[in-house]
Amino acid sequence: MKKVFAVLCISAVISACGGGTKTGTADSTNAANQTAKQSESSADTNVNKTGNEPSGATSPGAKLLAANDCLTCHKVDVKVIGPAYQDVAAKYPATEANIDTLANKVIRGGKGNWGDVPMTAHPTISQSDAKEMVKYVLSLKK
Repeated sequence: MKKVFAVLCISAVISACGGGTKTGTADSTNAANQTAKQSESSADTNVNKTGNEPSGATSPGAKLLAANDCLTCHKVDVKVIGPAYQDVAAKYPATEANIDTLANKVIRGGKGNWGDVPMTAHPTISQSDAKEMVKYVLSLKK
């Protein structure tokens, strides 16, 4: 009796798992998976863009911010890990000295100006790209 019960349990598991591959079922499952992946990726994109890109997001500085990991810690109008870009713009006038200082901080990283959480260094960003990014951020003054 135990053997019969074991065989029935194994058969039930195999049937529940789809023991054999059926072409129609596999195709519809693949189509459903593709649809789910597409909706997930568009949902992720929409979530990431919320609060990140203002209307002038086509500027070179905005494109550079989006292409790097900046939007992980910063948003335009909301503090995340680092300050909101609008808060940075309010604190620093768009002078050449501030642009140079902040561009160097983007490249070298830093700590202390906005709290105890350090900003990660970005040594692969060129000085000119860092300046473009900073100019864009400082243009976001409220």
